[in-house]
Amino acid sequence: MSETRKVIVDGVEFEVTIEGEGKVWSATVEGKTFEIEIPDAVPVAKKKRTGSGNKKKSGTVSANIPGKVVTVEVSEGDSVTEGQVILILEAMKMQNEIQAPISGTVTVVHCEEGQAIEANIPLVVIEPLPGTE
Repeated sequence: MSETRKVIVDGVEFEVTIEGEGKVWSATVEGKTFEIEIPDAVPVAKKKRTGSGNKKKSGTVSANIPGKVVTVEVSEGDSVTEGQVILILEAMKMQNEIQAPISGTVTVVHCEEGQAIEANIPLVVIEPLPGTE
């Protein structure tokens, strides 16, 4: 089991990837991996997936954290495929690849390189391909 979490240590926020099961875990922070032992570890129940999997995805792309736009890889009118990197966002000294949630055509780009952005504001709008709605 592996997951990424945000943790605050002495008032500083970090993004940590944790992996493991039982008492021994590894935590990766800013490229460094640490082994963690949790003596009283209780097995965690796996999360149940909710929804039907064929839920309609939005073509509006936003970041869930504030940051600075490093590069914008698309322009209005470009065709993109689901999973394609459309921009790079720097947040908490880490560069995050923001991917297209759907395949389609870029209709609006609301950001530019070097721009500071707030969390959850629209950055790029993608019009789905005909027949994939």
